[in-house]
Amino acid sequence: MPAFPDISTVQYEGPQSDNPLAFRWYNPEEVVEGKTMKDHFRFSIVYWHTFRGTGSDPFGPGTAVRPWDDGTESVENAQNRARVAFELFEKLQAPYYAFHDRDVAPEGASLSETNANFDAVADVLEEEQQRSGVKLLWGTANMFSNPRFMHGAATTCNADVFAYAAAQVKKAMDVTHRLGGENYVFWGGREGYQNLYNTDMKRELDHLAKFFHMAVDYAKEIGFTGQFLIEPKPKEPTKHQYDSDAAACMNFLRAYDLTDHFKLNLETNHATLAGHTMMHEIDYTGAQGALGSIDANTGDLLLGWDTDQFATDYYLTTQMMYYILKHGGLGSGGVNFDAKVRRESFEPIDLFYAHVGSMDAYAKGLKIAAAIRADNALEGFISERYSSFDSGIGAKIEAGEVSFADLEAYMLEKGDAAPNVSGRQELLESVVNRYIDRV
Repeated sequence: MPAFPDISTVQYEGPQSDNPLAFRWYNPEEVVEGKTMKDHFRFSIVYWHTFRGTGSDPFGPGTAVRPWDDGTESVENAQNRARVAFELFEKLQAPYYAFHDRDVAPEGASLSETNANFDAVADVLEEEQQRSGVKLLWGTANMFSNPRFMHGAATTCNADVFAYAAAQVKKAMDVTHRLGGENYVFWGGREGYQNLYNTDMKRELDHLAKFFHMAVDYAKEIGFTGQFLIEPKPKEPTKHQYDSDAAACMNFLRAYDLTDHFKLNLETNHATLAGHTMMHEIDYTGAQGALGSIDANTGDLLLGWDTDQFATDYYLTTQMMYYILKHGGLGSGGVNFDAKVRRESFEPIDLFYAHVGSMDAYAKGLKIAAAIRADNALEGFISERYSSFDSGIGAKIEAGEVSFADLEAYMLEKGDAAPNVSGRQELLESVVNRYIDRV
C-alpha cells in the first residue's frame, strides 16, 4: 500500500505554476550547455535525514510523523522503510539515492549479525533499484555514532576499533559495489581530536592514510571502479577535524600519495563552518582537478552548527552552479540532498515540499549561471583584469623565464609599477543581480 497515496509523481509545470508539488524550474529533459538538467544535477536523495531523521534536537525528542515506521530496529521494519523510500524517490523523479550502512539496516549483537542484517535490507534495495531504475549515487559507513568510535575510527588509539572500522568499510564497499554504487564516500565523523595533550597527530594521520590505501587495494580486489570521495568538515563532532576543508584534504592526499584515487564531496554547510563560501570550495577543488560531488544544503548564519537546511537561495545556487559549470560538472557525482526538514515541519508531505523547492532552486541557479557564462559577463572582466600577464614581463613570469634578479632589473629600469585597475566588485554583484532578475 502506498505511503504517500495522495501524492502523484511531481511534474514540471513551468515558472507560472503555483502548485507546490510541481516543478517550476526543474525540467529534467531541458538542455542547458549541451546537457539535460537531469544529467547536470544527477539529483540524489539521502536516506539518513529523509528516512531516519526524527526531528529531535538537544532539547527535545523527535516530532516527525512517519506512519510507515513502527519505531522498532527490526530488519522487517528496515525493509519496509526501504520500499517507502523508493516510492518517494520515484515521485520526486530523483534518479539517485545515498546511504550510510547504519541508515538502512540495524546494528546487531555482533559484526556477523550486523552484516546479515545489512544483506537482508540490501536484498530489498536491489529489488527496488531494478524495479524503479533509481540508482545508488554512493554508499558510506557510519563510524561515528556507536560508542566504540569515541576516539575515532581510522584515527583511533585502539587497534581493535581500527580493525572493526576496516571490517565495517569492507562490508559497506561490498554492498555499494553489489548495488552498482557510482561512488564511495568517507566522512571522518570523529577523525580528529579534542585536545592535543592526549593526541599523537602524526601517528593518527599515518593511520588514516594506511586505512585509505587499504580501501584502494580492496576496491581493486573486488573490481569496484567507483570514485572514492572525501567529505571535508571543520568541526562537529570533534573540535579539530583532520578533513577541515578542501585545502586540508588536498594537502593530506598529496602528502600520502592518494591524489590519484580520491576526489572531494563538498557540502555548503561545511564550507560555512570552515569560514569559506561554497563557491570558494568548489573553485579551489575544481582547480585541483578534484571536484567529485556535492552535498546540497545550506546553514543558518545565526547558528554556529551544521543545520543541514534545504537550499532555496537563488544567489547560493547560482554561485554553486556557475563554478560547477566552470570546472566541467560533477562527473560520476551528483547534487545530493544532505538536508533535513525543520523540526516544526513534521508531516510526510513536508518531505516533498522541501525537495521540490530545492530542486527548483538549483535548476534556476543553473539557468542563471549558464546565461552569465553565455555572455562572458564575469570571465571577460577577469581576463581583462589579469591581462598584464598575457604579454611582456607578465607572460615571462608565468612561463618561468625570469628570476628575482631579472625582475629587479626590469623595475629599476621602469621605475615603478603601472597603475592598478579597479576590481569593480559592486558592479559585478549588480551584474549578477541583473541575470537573476532576467531568468
